[in-house]
Amino acid sequence: MAEEGKVLVTGATGFIGTRLVQALVERGRSVRALCRRDNVTSPPGLGLRDGAPLRHPKVELFRGDVTDAESVNRAMEGCTEVFHVAGYAKNWAPDPTTFYRVNRDGVKNVLAAAQRCGVRRVVWTSTIQTFPPTPPGQIGDETWVNRGPFLTDYEASKVAAEKEALAMARQGLDVVIVNPTRVFGPGHITEGNSLSRLIDMYDRGRLPFLLNAGRNIGNYVFVEDVVEGHLLAMERGRSGEKYILGGENVSLREFFRLVDQVSDKRHFQIPIFRPGALTFAWVQKKLAEWFGIYPAITPGWVRTFLMDRAYTCRKAQEELGYQPRPLIEGLRITYAWLQRVREEQD
Repeated sequence: MAEEGKVLVTGATGFIGTRLVQALVERGRSVRALCRRDNVTSPPGLGLRDGAPLRHPKVELFRGDVTDAESVNRAMEGCTEVFHVAGYAKNWAPDPTTFYRVNRDGVKNVLAAAQRCGVRRVVWTSTIQTFPPTPPGQIGDETWVNRGPFLTDYEASKVAAEKEALAMARQGLDVVIVNPTRVFGPGHITEGNSLSRLIDMYDRGRLPFLLNAGRNIGNYVFVEDVVEGHLLAMERGRSGEKYILGGENVSLREFFRLVDQVSDKRHFQIPIFRPGALTFAWVQKKLAEWFGIYPAITPGWVRTFLMDRAYTCRKAQEELGYQPRPLIEGLRITYAWLQRVREEQD
């Protein structure tokens, strides 16, 4: 990185954010971590040699929220670079406007503060969901445009946020957008790391269901590769450009076949098809609306996963030097980590 000033990381307690803070500290950078709470913990097996990432001497915890422009301004003072990783990435919210307040308005607040504070560059974490589904047999890239219809408020709010970011870039702000695909790996087992939770449940025999018999294609990427992609985007990315940070395009069935391979087990699988999945999701959504019970999945997300999203990361490879590892290698690391977590919890 060209400058060695303080780096602001929003969403520093999240799945990608925690690993990003860790990587920055390991490179000798001083980090200001914007958090919504003061009491932060690190997931099992994720600490640095000399302490948890967010409790490191080079990390300054700063309490604030991207929806609060004043706290963002205060957090950014004295920083030369910003990684805006924070977002609302859940499948449901009691108030759907939450997606727009956090994802779209949060981007506006961060970029306005960056302009005001004169930071060198902002790298913003978007999502592969801002690109459209891909027809069978086709592989998309950054030139593909998602014009809707949008299946979830998450997707719609992220598309709206990208428009804000690209507009600011056209006005002269140095902002680079990265679009991670389906990320997995060691970290907090939360909705932001739902794939690792899915691997764990599948391995324990608690979730043997494969939507549409696991036929649909997605792009899967290891979290450490995504973090490296963020660092490369800060160093080498072009302002106003989008970079897909992905790995391999495989079906869900193939993804779990690789889990079988790294675990040296054969797991029971039950195919579940569109009508049954949508009925289950509709019931889940109604329970959430009527009783506040958080849903396992909603109809919009079922429809999302019933579509292919096969994408290439060639642009990031050629322009940034991004080199994701083979999918099976990331799965081996993740599975070994899950085994250690289970031992610690027993």
